Amino acid sequence: MPEGLDARTIAATNGVAQDTAFGAVIAPIHLSTTFKFPAFEQPGPYDYSRLGNPTRDQLADTIAKLEGGARAVMVSSGMAALDLALSSLCPGDLLVAPHDCYGGTHRLLSLRAARGQYRVVFVDQTDAAALAAVLAQEPKVVLVETPSNPLMRVVDVRRVTDQAKAVGALAVVDNTFLSPALQQPIALGADLVVHSTTKFLNGHSDVIGGAVIAAEASVGDELAAWANTIGVTGSPLDAYLTLRGIRTLFVRVERQQQNAGQLASFLDSHPAVSRVHYPGLPSHPGHAIAKAQQAGFGAMLSFELAGGRAAVKTLVETLRVFTLAESLGGVESLIAHPPTMTHAAMDPEARAIAGITDGLLRLSIGLEAVDDLLADLSHGLEAVTRG
Repeated sequence: MPEGLDARTIAATNGVAQDTAFGAVIAPIHLSTTFKFPAFEQPGPYDYSRLGNPTRDQLADTIAKLEGGARAVMVSSGMAALDLALSSLCPGDLLVAPHDCYGGTHRLLSLRAARGQYRVVFVDQTDAAALAAVLAQEPKVVLVETPSNPLMRVVDVRRVTDQAKAVGALAVVDNTFLSPALQQPIALGADLVVHSTTKFLNGHSDVIGGAVIAAEASVGDELAAWANTIGVTGSPLDAYLTLRGIRTLFVRVERQQQNAGQLASFLDSHPAVSRVHYPGLPSHPGHAIAKAQQAGFGAMLSFELAGGRAAVKTLVETLRVFTLAESLGGVESLIAHPPTMTHAAMDPEARAIAGITDGLLRLSIGLEAVDDLLADLSHGLEAVTRG
C-alpha cells in the first residue's frame, strides 16, 4: 500500500485487491494446513499453517500498521496474547501489573507466580509514589492496562513507559478497551501491545482471538517463533473474520463512543447511581490524561448502584435491550456484573483493594439507537428506585 495513508484507509483497504491467482478484490481464506514444496529442499513462503498462513499474515500486517508496530503475532485468544507477551520472564523476574486489571489477567499472573515462573506485584499505577517504590525493585516487565477493566482508570502511558525503560523493564500495554482507532501505545513508548481481538477489533462477538504487536521487528520475530513452538497461533478462518471486522472498526467505534458519552451523562445524573466511571466525563480523575493520549473516550463505562447487589439484581432482570453477558466490543450492548462474572476469580480482598464493589456494573455500548438504550436503562433504574 502507499505510504502515509490514514489509519481509516488502512483498516478498510489493507490487503484488498492483491490476489494474484484470480484478481479477487477480497482475499480468499487459505484454510489449508499444509503447503506444497516447489522442489526437494526448496520450501516455499509457507509450509505449515501453525508457523505461517497467508490469511493470518494479512490480518497481522493490518494490525501492525494500525498500531504503528513492526510486527504482529496472531494467537488463539487474548489470554494467549498476554501470556506470549510475558514469555521472556524467568523464575525470579519481577512483573509489575495493575491492581485493577481484568480478572482473567489477574488469575493468569497469580497462577504463574504461584508456580514460581515469575514474581508479580499488583500496584495502583495512578499512584506515583506506589509505582516508584515498586520500580525501584528493577522489574523486568511493566504491564499497563488503560483504561482499566472494569473501573476505567486511566494511566499516563508515556510517563509509565519512560519510567519502565529507565529501570530496564519491558513496557507492555493492553489496548483492548480502546483499539488502535483511539489509542496507539507504541507511539507513547510501549515495547509491546496486546489485544483480545475478540473485542473491538473483530467487533461482532463471533471470534475468539488475540494479538501481540512489537515495536521492534526482532522482538516480533522471537515472539512469532515461540508462538509456533508452543502452538498458540490463531486459525485462518478466525483471522479472516477478524479482518472483516476491522474493515468497519472506525465507524463502529465512533458511533459506539457517541452512545457511551450520552449514557454516561445520563447515569451521572441519576439518583440511583452513586458513581460513574467514564473518562469522557470531566469529573473523571483521568479525564485530562485520556484527552491528551487518546483520540476518543471509548465505548466502555461502568457505574455503581447505591443499593449494592440487590439493586444490581433488580436492574439486570428489568433490562430488555442490554444483554447480561461477559465480553465486550461487539455491535450489541452488554451489561456485566464484575464481582460475579468477569472478576469472580479474584478473591474478595483483591477486589476490595481494586475498588470493585458489589454494586458495580460494566457496560459495553453497541450500535443500537441511543434513545432505546437510554429508555432501557431508565426503565431499569426506575425499578431499582421503587425497590
